Amino acid sequence: MGPRLFTRMVHGWGRLTRGMTLGVKALVIDEAGHILLARHGYVPGWHLPGGGVEVGETAEEALARELREETGILALGRPRLHGLLLNRNLARRDHVAVYVVEQFDRGAIPPPNREIAEIGVFAPDRLPETTTGPTRRRIHEVITNSPPAAHW
Repeated sequence: MGPRLFTRMVHGWGRLTRGMTLGVKALVIDEAGHILLARHGYVPGWHLPGGGVEVGETAEEALARELREETGILALGRPRLHGLLLNRNLARRDHVAVYVVEQFDRGAIPPPNREIAEIGVFAPDRLPETTTGPTRRRIHEVITNSPPAAHW
């Protein structure tokens, strides 16, 4: 089974079992202005780290969990909500809460696995060529202090 088919199946199952899906993404910016990105093992390109909000979990709790699990980053203080965007790429009812994290501790970097193949820190003007369009747009919005788009 190919990575795109797997991703569509997982999200399809989520649509069947939940009316609306909610995900979180973190735009982690270090003191030098560099951005933390993740490259997944199941979908191409570089992305902001994040994932789904589980039942009984707040968006901020999900963000902290996903950052810790995927990158070893431990958020300090409350992240700043950049925006809540509709993600029509997956479903008509999928939303993504994008947070900015500027205060954090770097924990142990998890070894590569099936979910996260690689993580990296990049200057906003030197992002990997395969950084996804939505990821580039969110970075641009945050570093230029622009309002978030309505759609992912």
